[in-house]
Amino acid sequence: MKYIYSIIKADYQQRTRSYSFLITLAITIYGAYSFVPPPTASYTTLNMVGYKGIYNSAWVGYVSAMMTTIMLSLYGFFLVNSGIKKDIDTEVGLIIATTPITNFGYLLSKMLSNFLVLLTIAGITFAVSIAMFFLRTSGSPFIIADFIIPYLLFALPALFFISALAVIAEVFLGKRSILQYITFVFLFGIIMANVTAARNNTVAVFIDPFGVRIMTHSITDKVNSQYHTDVKEVNLGFTFNAKHAFKTFEWNGITWTGIFLLSRFVWIFFALGIVYFSSFFFHRFDFRQRVSKKKNSEVAVFNAGIVKAPPTNINPALLPPITADYSILPFIKTELLLLIRKGPKWFWFINGGLWISMLIAPLNIVHAYLLPILLFLQVTRWSELATKEKTNRLHYFTYSSYKPLQRMLPAQLLAGIVLAVVLTLPVLLRYLIALDFYAMINIINGAVLIVLLAVCLGILSGGKKLYEILFFMLTYCFIEKVPVADYLGGMAHDSHSGFIIIVLTLNIFFAVVSFTVRSYQVRHL
Repeated sequence: MKYIYSIIKADYQQRTRSYSFLITLAITIYGAYSFVPPPTASYTTLNMVGYKGIYNSAWVGYVSAMMTTIMLSLYGFFLVNSGIKKDIDTEVGLIIATTPITNFGYLLSKMLSNFLVLLTIAGITFAVSIAMFFLRTSGSPFIIADFIIPYLLFALPALFFISALAVIAEVFLGKRSILQYITFVFLFGIIMANVTAARNNTVAVFIDPFGVRIMTHSITDKVNSQYHTDVKEVNLGFTFNAKHAFKTFEWNGITWTGIFLLSRFVWIFFALGIVYFSSFFFHRFDFRQRVSKKKNSEVAVFNAGIVKAPPTNINPALLPPITADYSILPFIKTELLLLIRKGPKWFWFINGGLWISMLIAPLNIVHAYLLPILLFLQVTRWSELATKEKTNRLHYFTYSSYKPLQRMLPAQLLAGIVLAVVLTLPVLLRYLIALDFYAMINIINGAVLIVLLAVCLGILSGGKKLYEILFFMLTYCFIEKVPVADYLGGMAHDSHSGFIIIVLTLNIFFAVVSFTVRSYQVRHL
């Protein structure tokens, strides 16, 4: 037990002191503030066409708890899924492997540290939701149970399950981060779809780790009984431009059932079960690789005392002269090759399939869904553009090289931008045929934005996790039609030139910050 406690404590302290955690926490606080929009807002977080709940204690507490559960479960996975990888990179895992701790004990400690990190963020949103009650309501009594109970029954089991998923994803998928992300998003979508589509209410409760079904049914039952109607659909999430005539109703919370309470414990024990199952497949930091026959023969020759004499027939005068090449082009070529060769080769078949599909699919579908998805699939490539030197401990050499600010950093940026523009070529070509130059400029601007954002956040944080989280959130909000996340210009805007100027200004800002901070790092190595 002492080993488990020590790992949990060290891991939790290391995670909560990182830039990615602090920025994620700041974003979550802002999200918790927006979960309860003011009555005059142009968006809503729980939408029923024609009806709107009164802001009482139950409404604020339950809606905040549900939105926190879903949103934190969605992007929290990206925040906590690299615990084992960090032990591998820092070689702490080699020390842990020599201790008496069991595989299950180690994985359990990682899961619990993941859970504590997510629980810390949920605790902050809990406090913000209480503050939002007093800010958004007037005359309604404050009932603390309407805040504590939904956070206990919605957020805790869901975050416990997400923490376990992050662990088993690392056990079975190793360092393949992009496969972990794709698998999780796919699984998350399946769970949400099955909860919505399930006809049997008991089955739906047990397959719903977030508690969405019981809350939406309670709200629709209240509306249907009060107005004698048949409302069936409740949309959870940010819905913009939701201004319309509506009728109000007062909802006082959920009547809990024994089946639902049992399902919460089922999900907790299921999370523990899958972690225990994965412990049988955990590598325990044993990465012994098969040595090639060539290396074995070289070792045998060395052990036998046979040393090859250096060649003596080399004439230096016949060798080609050494010429210094300070061009940036070799750097760009090298960075492009590193980007292309990153990850498994077969993954390019997926990229190629999406790239070709963008030539034939309806253009509105391509711009709204296929293009942002294809760009997000390259997240692990761009996230290491400006961090790989530090990750591999080569920054001592690269920072002291000849003109790193004029050659290396621009080469990394240009290589990333070239890859991003090539991926967008099918869409650019179709807009060129349609003579829609405004859309082309928006797409190129957006492609440059995500590369500059990767480099800027990588230089500031010294790691790739922060960019991966923010890029996922940006992609998710873009697909959900959140106007502020429209970095590719796929939505209608009041001013075409104004939108282009905003994105261009962001690009210039990220570029200036990147070069300024990297200049400071080079001078203070």
